[in-house]
Amino acid sequence: MIDFTPWSQMLRTYVAEGEVDYARWQKESAGALDQWLDSIRSVELDSMDRESAIAYLINLYNALVIKQVLQKYPIDSIRPEIFGVPNWASFALFFKRPVYSLGDRSLSLDNIEHGILRDRYDEPRIHFALVCAATSCPLLRAEAYTPELVLDQLEEDAQRFINNSTKVSYDAVGNTLYCSKIFQWYEKDFVAQSGSIANYIQGYLSEATIPAAASLVYLPYSWQLNDQRTFL
Repeated sequence: MIDFTPWSQMLRTYVAEGEVDYARWQKESAGALDQWLDSIRSVELDSMDRESAIAYLINLYNALVIKQVLQKYPIDSIRPEIFGVPNWASFALFFKRPVYSLGDRSLSLDNIEHGILRDRYDEPRIHFALVCAATSCPLLRAEAYTPELVLDQLEEDAQRFINNSTKVSYDAVGNTLYCSKIFQWYEKDFVAQSGSIANYIQGYLSEATIPAAASLVYLPYSWQLNDQRTFL
C-alpha cells in the first residue's frame, strides 16, 4: 500500500487556496519531496484497482510538477520568455522530458497524463485535478488523493472548477458560454461522456441554464506561476 501521508503533509504545509509557497518548500522540504517520490517507484500499476491507480497517478503528476518548479525556482512561469517571446522549446520539455522511472519505464508528465490516465481510465474529471503550476490550472488541493476518496475528490474538483467564474461563465444576453481552454484541449474526453462541452458543463454549473445553441468562447490561459510570492 502506498503511503500518501508525507505528500499530504507537504501539501497542507505549503498550499493555501491553490497557491504554493515554493520559496518555503524549496528551503525546507525539497529533499523530503525527492525522498517520497523515490519511495513510491516500486509500485505495480497494472495490479492496482482503478481508484488506486488514478489516485497514485494524479499525486505523482502533481508532485513531479512541484519538483520541477523547485529545481528552477525562483521563476514566474513554467513557460519562460526570451526577450518577450515565449520559449516554446523549454515549455515543451517541461511536459515531454522523462522525469521519473517506474519499473523499467521512463515517464514524462505527458506520458502520465495522456499515455496512462487518459488512455486507460476514461475519467475526464482528472482535468480538474492535474495541476501544471499555472494560475489558469485547477486549484491544487492541500491534501493527497487517496483510493478510498478519489472519486469524491474528483467530483468536488469538477464542481469547484466549473463554478469558478474565472474558469466558466455563461452570458445569457449574448447566449455565450465562456470557458477555460482545458475544455478545448480535452474536448474529446468531455464530449465522449456528455455529448457536448455545454452538456458537460451544465451538469455542474449551478447558476445558469445553457441552451444547446450557445456559442463557445475559450478564455485566455495564464501561465503565470501559481505562487504565493508576488513577482514584480
